[in-house]
Amino acid sequence: MELCVALDLPTKEENLELVHKIKEYDVWLKVGLRSYIRDGEEFLKDIKKINPDFKIFLDLKLYDIPNTMADAAESIIGLGVDMFNVHASAGKRAMQEVMDRLKKYENRPIVLAVTALTSFNEEEFAAVYEGSIAQKADQFAKDAYDSGLDGVVCSAYESESIKKITDKKFMTLTPGIRPFGEDAADQQRVADVAYAKSAHVDFIVVGRPIYKAQNPASVVKKILEEI
Repeated sequence: MELCVALDLPTKEENLELVHKIKEYDVWLKVGLRSYIRDGEEFLKDIKKINPDFKIFLDLKLYDIPNTMADAAESIIGLGVDMFNVHASAGKRAMQEVMDRLKKYENRPIVLAVTALTSFNEEEFAAVYEGSIAQKADQFAKDAYDSGLDGVVCSAYESESIKKITDKKFMTLTPGIRPFGEDAADQQRVADVAYAKSAHVDFIVVGRPIYKAQNPASVVKKILEEI
């Protein structure tokens, strides 16, 4: 299991300050929608200047018509990131088109599909998708697996089931991790590190518990020891 630190702070400067504080650790860094829209490709370059060995997960959750998603995926190749994601609910044709477009690249990024956002509770999810989170997460994961993707974004509670219906090597990345039982804030389906390990999660994403700590590096160290 690997740790992915979410760079979700209000400014580029604050995010880079956090990166400096944890630069000695072997972790992934997640660049989300707000940070990328605000700071763009230059932000990705700034991260690599601090430590070229950092791996970057570009968390944009692509969702559009198949050709547009494939065009966007191909543009992401040029950014030099190590992982990105799409929405599984865009459908199998869209996911297949993305993967077909990336076949020509030898060292393409890892591609994941979002199943159910961890901010949803059951009632909210059913109002949109007309099914339970567990049922639809399994369905979306199977669609992503059949479409040739490398894994999915899900909560820790869906990880074990997804691996059973796909493959144990099919990756799961779980946001909403509160490593040692911290407050859930705007997330609904949160879990700690121990549960994520038991569910065979491949990547855990941790944001607030790290960047709101007085000593973010010590929290990263503690999480890595727990992993």
